[in-house]
Amino acid sequence: MSLFGKKKEEKTSCCCGGNCDAESMAKAESAKSEGASVKVLGSGCAKCNQLEAATKAALQQLGMDTAIDHVTDFSQIAAYGVMTTPALVIDGKVVSYGKVLKTEEVVKILQKVR
Repeated sequence: MSLFGKKKEEKTSCCCGGNCDAESMAKAESAKSEGASVKVLGSGCAKCNQLEAATKAALQQLGMDTAIDHVTDFSQIAAYGVMTTPALVIDGKVVSYGKVLKTEEVVKILQKVR
């Protein structure tokens, strides 16, 4: 029953309140579910680039030949549940967000995860 003409609000499961299209959401979900990868989430700012450089150095130090994807699409970033960038995603799991990790910290995380 609605009082005073108020309509019942419908809730959506979309990260942006329903303002994005189905194609971008499907793309974000597929990117989220992909495994065996290393991703840096961020807009491309200096901090994001520093995290990417530290991650590259850590991968080289461990002798891992893994490509790093730099995700700048905010709908894909939000699909991971990340609201503070830069963030580091390894094998589909967010392992760090909101700070720039040093190379040694990334090495420890990679050794623990893999």
